[in-house]
Formats: sequence, C-alpha cells, structure tokens
Amino acid sequence: MNEMTTVKQADVLRSDRPQPKPGVLDIAAYVPGKSKGSHGKTLHKLSSNETPLGTSPAAREAIETVARKLELYPDGAATELRAAIGDIYGLNPDRIICGAGSDEVLSMLAYGYLAPGDEAIYSEHGFLVYDIAIRAAGATPIIAPEKNLTTDVDAILARVSDKTKMVFIANPNNPTGTYLPFEEVRRLHENLPSHVLLVLDAAYGEYVRRNDYESGIELAATSENVFMTRTFSKIYGLANLRLGWGFGPAHVIDALNRIRGPFNISGVAIAAGIASVQDRDFVNRSVEHNDQWLPWVTAELEKLGLTVTPSVGNFVLVHFPDEDGKRAKDADAYLLERGCVLRMVGNYGLPNSIRMTIGSEEANRTVVAHLADFLGQA
Repeated sequence: MNEMTTVKQADVLRSDRPQPKPGVLDIAAYVPGKSKGSHGKTLHKLSSNETPLGTSPAAREAIETVARKLELYPDGAATELRAAIGDIYGLNPDRIICGAGSDEVLSMLAYGYLAPGDEAIYSEHGFLVYDIAIRAAGATPIIAPEKNLTTDVDAILARVSDKTKMVFIANPNNPTGTYLPFEEVRRLHENLPSHVLLVLDAAYGEYVRRNDYESGIELAATSENVFMTRTFSKIYGLANLRLGWGFGPAHVIDALNRIRGPFNISGVAIAAGIASVQDRDFVNRSVEHNDQWLPWVTAELEKLGLTVTPSVGNFVLVHFPDEDGKRAKDADAYLLERGCVLRMVGNYGLPNSIRMTIGSEEANRTVVAHLADFLGQA
C-alpha cells in the first residue's frame, strides 16, 4: 500500500466505527509509477508510459477556450466527444460511453456485472486495476497463467466455471508489452459461454504495427458479449485530464449509463478529447516516434546482455539475470540517483524486471548509457 492508505488492520477492524464491506480490506491499493528520482531530482520520467510528444496543440487551444466557462456544468452525456470518436472509428456514438480514464469504464463494468459469488478472470501479469475492480464489486478474481509472458487462451478457458461472469484481456498487455493475435481473441470469444462478458482493454492499441492485431472494435460491434475500452492517456497525451471510452453492445451501454456519475468527465476533458482525436497528424507523429525508438531501445538493451520481452506498445519490459530481483532493484536505485525514473514491476509478479517507457531521444539514450555504466560496459 502507499503511504496515504497504510492503516493497521487491527485499527481498522474496530467495532466502534463504520466498517468497510467484506473484501475491501483485501484489496491491494494501486501504486502508480514514481514521479521523482532520488533527492527529488527528475530528468527523465519513464515510469508511467506517458507520451514524450506532449499534447496536441489543438487540444491545448480547446482547453484554453473551455477555461473561460468553468462555472458551467459539462455535457453529462459527452455527446460531441462520442460523436467525434464515432466519426474517426466509424462507430455508432450511441454505443460509446466515456469515463474518467478507461479505469473508470473498467470499474463500471465490474460494478454493473459482478456480484458476490461471481468470478472474473484475468491473466497472470494483467493490469492490476482488473483485480481491484473485481474485488471492489465483491466478486472473486481468478488468475490464468501466461505462456511466455503472453495471455494464454487455453489457460483462461480452463478456468471458466459456472461462476464466471467476466474475462478481462489487456491487448497489448501492460506491463509485458505482448499481444494476442486476433484469431486467438476470436477463439477465446467463440469458446466462452454467451453470458460471460469479454472485456478487451486496448489502451495501447494505437501503437501496434502487426498485421494480425485488431483492437476489438469489430468483435464488439458484432457480438452481444464483447466490450472494448480505450484511453486518451497514452498516445493522445491527456493523462492529466483522466479520459477514456468504451464501445460495446447497446444493452451494456444502457446498463453502464444507469450507474455512471451524471457529470463523470469534465468539460475540459471533453474539449481536449475532441481536439485530440481529430488531430491525426499528432497521432501519426506519435506512432512514428515509437516505431523509431522502440526497436532502438530494445536492441541497445540487448547489446548490454539484458533480456527484453518483445513489445508492441510504447514501453519495454527489461529482465535482469538474477531470480530474487536484487539486481533489478539495484539498477532502479542507480537510475533514480541519476534522475531517470523507470517502473519496478514486482507487484505484477516480476521482481527481476523493470518497465521502461519509450521516451524522447535524449531520455532513451541517457537511460541506456546509465545502464551500460551500471553493468560495467561503458
């Protein structure tokens, strides 16, 4: 737990004050990536998969315009934003819902479809928000082992039971950077019971350059039990505004709108989202930057003798040779001392690994140089 939520269990379970419902105290609070290096010095923050290209100029202009009207409530239905998303992707806006980051959409799905006694499945190294959302809804998380740090369809299907109500798949997956070819996603869907909701989290979908990848739009458009989520936090550079969206069957959208907060996203986020999704030049430049530096970072780290899981996202998972994680922790501390902030992923069951966001040219070269020094190969 982080420092804000650290409370002694015995102190919480006192009978003289309100108690959280069963299961809440079993949730491990989400701990985001560090923002500062040692001594408060940060030269390069590569811990949260943020884009190094900043924000679209069109989005900044839109924010400035809305800033003159902060006394007014936003459009609770985010009508214009849903229309803009629908126009770009060729989707019916009525089947789109927006949230404060895709995290909120994922949580709404759990709250709307999971109850005590239900089970929901996610993969071994899947996004930790799935576990939090499942437990917060009172349901039981079921973890399916991965194969080569990649979601294993057979392992998921083997864990489906009469209690299974939902399956979460991050495609591409964070923090591993691996992905499922869409034929495997379809195989998973075809073998799930029709009452099980398959949630495809495509937060990094815009970065993928593989012919056998699809984000899930078509499957969500043609199925009654598939839902896709996306985010504006990564390639669009709007992480600070907390904005995401989901697309799925009309009956699922209807259920989520019944539990969605009336003004769950701000007018500033709506305006910036519209401008961002329409600025295709900015998106293309972001993809091109990643296409250039993802293979470079991977190759340079491998030259140092490190193992890098092949990634299709805007980050890489770097493995150090020891089993107990000491070498990775030492490397992380070495980088932090020099103002380079990466992400330890021990809470994902990967104690000997560090996740590195693809940053600016300077950031990428600096981290590689420091790791070369750390490993004695300078």
